[in-house]
Amino acid sequence: MRSRFSVLLIIFFSGAFLITSCSKETNDRKIQKPPGAVKTLNEKTDGYRGVWYFNQKSNDEYVYKYSGGLGTYCAKHRPFAVYSPQVDKTFFCYGGATEDNNRQLLHMVSYFDHKTGKVPRPTLLLDKQTTDAHDNPVISIDDDGHIWIFSTSHGRERPSFIHKSAEPYDISRFERIDATYINDKGDRANIDNFSYMQIHHITGKGFKAFFTIYHYPAERTICFTQSNDGVKWGEFIRLGAIEKGHYQISEANERKAGTAFNMHPQEKDANWRTNLYYLETTDEGKSWQNIEGEKISVPILKRNSEALVKDYASAGLNVYLKDIAFDEHGNPVILYITSRGYQAGPENDPRIWTIAAWDSNEWKISAVAQSDNNYDMGSLYIMEGRWFIIGPSMQGPQPYNPGGEVAMYASDDRGKTCKMMRQLTKNSPRNHTYVRRPVNFNPDFMGFWADGHGRKPSISNLYFCNMAGYVFVLPRNMKGEFARPVMMNTR
Repeated sequence: MRSRFSVLLIIFFSGAFLITSCSKETNDRKIQKPPGAVKTLNEKTDGYRGVWYFNQKSNDEYVYKYSGGLGTYCAKHRPFAVYSPQVDKTFFCYGGATEDNNRQLLHMVSYFDHKTGKVPRPTLLLDKQTTDAHDNPVISIDDDGHIWIFSTSHGRERPSFIHKSAEPYDISRFERIDATYINDKGDRANIDNFSYMQIHHITGKGFKAFFTIYHYPAERTICFTQSNDGVKWGEFIRLGAIEKGHYQISEANERKAGTAFNMHPQEKDANWRTNLYYLETTDEGKSWQNIEGEKISVPILKRNSEALVKDYASAGLNVYLKDIAFDEHGNPVILYITSRGYQAGPENDPRIWTIAAWDSNEWKISAVAQSDNNYDMGSLYIMEGRWFIIGPSMQGPQPYNPGGEVAMYASDDRGKTCKMMRQLTKNSPRNHTYVRRPVNFNPDFMGFWADGHGRKPSISNLYFCNMAGYVFVLPRNMKGEFARPVMMNTR
């Protein structure tokens, strides 16, 4: 059986920014409201059930472009979990489902108590009235311990929401935040739409967000903003609007913030994404530059911008962004997959995991491994100079569909070579997908993910693993208020 080593590099940093305007295009297109009002529910449910989702039927043996248990999807959403040492709990959110409908997306919030080893009944925050896992939420914790949930949208078809827990470190009740931002006219306007949210909270400095606004002016325009309190946000800084737009992955710390992005060619549909770009700020958002320090005006509008890291369009290759991190010197490391097309199946092999790392005075680009789906994803942890990788690296029960069996790897040479320490899941009925790294992770809750059948609707369970390589499944059905997750593997 062929190994599909899905290497991802995830290091969560934080940073401080100021806001600067970059365009005078207005965001006047109305948000289409879903049928009925989306209410803040604050209801306790009796178990942990993930959403099953598909995107684009393919009319072949793989059935869909991609699909499966995508409760922790997608790569451009972060984070799904945050560890709080103050209360010794890992708080997390995910795209859930009802007991009788595994495709109805629910925004769920819970935590793992490291002292007791138990989880409570999860809180149902919202029913987004959709089956689209692009609407999955992300989570953050502020300086006072309040839990924040950012409920994303996929484009402009549905509204977005921001919620804050009523009490610190408590998930029993959330309150809707009527957030505002400074629009292009200099007036305050309601925030009711954002996609692909990546939220960073920095102690003493508030929230920093990278996100996407559709048709602003590009089909997918990548943006940045910040807020001290989560209620009043600054201007939406447009970072890129080349042709049909971009996907981005971002990282930040106290010294700098960086974003890596691809682009959608004007002559093709959104299934095509190519090229690799990098942009950063070292002066708290007052200006943006490429890796060599050359100032770049934003939004970037030209394909041949000085922010270009690698031209993949001329080679006819797609670029699927996975993650970005800063190394010990503060230099960016970007991980992505290249492939010859968007369709599932061997005809678009090889799918190459690739690392682009800035080293002294040049981008060093190297192949890491090969995978069998464009949407495979895992996480990497850097501890005392050693990298540990947890991801669905082994071929699963539905080959060439997203995910597989999860394994843990270690690397002592910055990811150039990796040795598998142990395989975490085996003989699974469904592919495991999108292993996510919590912010400030605790070794007892290192990776968080879901499973699901890659070719037909199915149930989806939620899992986490610890540093020792043990995997635990969260209870689908609970009789009491608390339950202990069940260990799934032995060593």
